[in-house]
Amino acid sequence: MSLSLMITFAIILIGVFLFVKDYFSIDTTSILIMALFIVSGVLNPEEGFSGFNHPATITLGCIFVVSGGVFHSGILDGLSYKIIKLAKIHYIVALVVFCVITALFSAFINDTAVVALMLPIALTVCRETGISPAKLLMPISFAALFGGTCTLIGTSTNILVSSYAKQYGLEPFGMFEFSQAALCLLVIGFLYMFFIAPFLLPKNKKPNALTHAAKQYITELLVAEDCSDIGKFIKDAKLTNDYKISVLSILRGSQLMHELKPETTIREGDILKVMMPPQTINRLLDIKGYHVEGSKRIKTAEDSADAYHIYEVIIPFGSRLAGGSLKSMRFTRTYNMSVLAIRQRGDVLLDKLTSVKLLEGDMLLVLGNKTDLENLENQKLVVKLSDYEKKQTNYKKAIPAVLIGVGVILAASLNLTTILISAMIGALLMVLTGILKPKEAYQAVEWKVIFMMAGVLSMGTALEKTGGATLIADVIQKGFGQYDAHITLSLLYLVTFISTNLISSKATAALMTPVVISLAAIMEVSERPFLVAIMFACSLTFMTPMSYPTNTMVYAPGNYKFTDFLKVGTPLNIIIWAAASFIIPYFFPF
Repeated sequence: MSLSLMITFAIILIGVFLFVKDYFSIDTTSILIMALFIVSGVLNPEEGFSGFNHPATITLGCIFVVSGGVFHSGILDGLSYKIIKLAKIHYIVALVVFCVITALFSAFINDTAVVALMLPIALTVCRETGISPAKLLMPISFAALFGGTCTLIGTSTNILVSSYAKQYGLEPFGMFEFSQAALCLLVIGFLYMFFIAPFLLPKNKKPNALTHAAKQYITELLVAEDCSDIGKFIKDAKLTNDYKISVLSILRGSQLMHELKPETTIREGDILKVMMPPQTINRLLDIKGYHVEGSKRIKTAEDSADAYHIYEVIIPFGSRLAGGSLKSMRFTRTYNMSVLAIRQRGDVLLDKLTSVKLLEGDMLLVLGNKTDLENLENQKLVVKLSDYEKKQTNYKKAIPAVLIGVGVILAASLNLTTILISAMIGALLMVLTGILKPKEAYQAVEWKVIFMMAGVLSMGTALEKTGGATLIADVIQKGFGQYDAHITLSLLYLVTFISTNLISSKATAALMTPVVISLAAIMEVSERPFLVAIMFACSLTFMTPMSYPTNTMVYAPGNYKFTDFLKVGTPLNIIIWAAASFIIPYFFPF
């Protein structure tokens, strides 16, 4: 074994360790791996950075813009009222409607964006019907994964594997080439979700758990004449320093003050809207000079001012907020909003919020006005979950946006041009026709995914250059050589979907694709069924909330536990693995 090959395996092992431990964000880990390959000399700079101009990366970026144009037009929001109306009929009807529509949209539009759209609509249905969000949100995520496997542009993994095939001199996949096999798995998955999953999904999970938990610790205090904090700045007050109580607003006479600074002075007669950690509740009555006032006076002022309200939001995949803390981002000063509580990995956090590292999928309870919240949404930093409002469809933009999207799909599926060219033209048309402004087109691209894609591609390049892919394929062939190709495919599918539940789907695809291409050559069989198996195994992952971004997004709003995904997702993963082992070879013979 050569030195460069040993270094390659060492760097990949480091990468896998970092992916599993989640010390850094996925895109940061991917770029770190790329940098290690370049610094170690395994790849020269041109080879290391080639992921940025790889067809898969460019295609994906263009697809983001096309999807962004369709979303920006409001055509999908226009369907929200009909979805809500149908879903109110019965839980099973709601389950079917949300799963079918989510899968349909996800086949052509980025699945995380589809789930971000469906989340507030589903939670609205839950609030108005009493359906537990836990009974609806996990199936919506799973439906997005099934839908994404149905077309070439359904997931970035499909685009990545197809581009790899072309890079190796193989025929790239067509737009609907593997749709029949994917639809068979989708039907099996839906039967499971409609008839089995409802009995496995957690019961009696109340909606708005974050709001209810946080509001228990929000109250109003009247500053009495004997208060020792009168005349002091908020930052120096005993209330905030000794009791760790956060002042959210001050009602001073008829003036309601929200934009408070550390230097804001406390005066006699002020009514402070405060939030406190749970352990402070019992000590509240002992604070001299403050009287518990209830919550009516400030609420009356807020209603008359029609200004600040409490909103539930979620940090979506790709948000710049993920990975930082409120303190490091200067969140309150930058965005003019206060975070009252955080729901992270199932735990509601109410204390020391400024130092908490925010993660994708975290729910935040924020206090602010509608304009500032819309600013956060427009920058794709958060998705609002509470108070869902139907957006008006702009048909002057909606019709051209849909026509461009359909044109991109048809041009590629009819082999008029490659998906790269059709997606690039579609992205340009979205800007040239005014559907998206250049800034909006830039914001539509999930740059975190682009950097992650460019980084993980270096692993495949390194394996190919050093001969690692051939070596691994040879080891697999010797280990599974006595087995039929069908069994080898089944075992590879198993290894791939287990790996995807531990590390990212893109990283798994980048590692496995060159290996299975080499394996097919050694076994002297078609590489097509192996490539399709990698696509499906990387996307259809249900066992953990971290295995796929859509699973992460529904984790907190659904009030799930980690074991809920294991309980519902593991049987589904096993069923799909068994089904795929027969379905893939049927449509893609060896």
